[in-house]
Amino acid sequence: MKPHRRTFLALLLGAPWAALPAERSARGTLTMAGGRPALRTPAGALVYPSGDEPTMGVLRDQRLLGFDMELMGAFTSPDRFTVNPIHTRSIFVHRDGKRLMVTYWCDVCAIRTYTPGKCWCCQEETALDLREKDDAP
Repeated sequence: MKPHRRTFLALLLGAPWAALPAERSARGTLTMAGGRPALRTPAGALVYPSGDEPTMGVLRDQRLLGFDMELMGAFTSPDRFTVNPIHTRSIFVHRDGKRLMVTYWCDVCAIRTYTPGKCWCCQEETALDLREKDDAP
């Protein structure tokens, strides 16, 4: 293949990925503002996250209010942040110098989930379980 064809092919194949926004993180204290979850940044600004329903379920979990949170995703404006889908493990708490994954645990069934609510097996409420790494259970 001629050199200019290889260059063209490389540019052509790389073009779709060049348009994707770079993954970033938003960090701040989780709070509720106007009935919606928000992160209060160290500068005092509010950033409103959005995401899939399971992600929003985590962000609405009252047990996480006041925690130092880090969300992975992309800013869509200075005060709006789209969190990556729940299956990408994009929600973290920072505590005691550690970055912890937000998970939920059913003590009865020994089932781990990533969204708060009732255990799909026994219907008991799952407990918040912050973990250093995702080594389920």
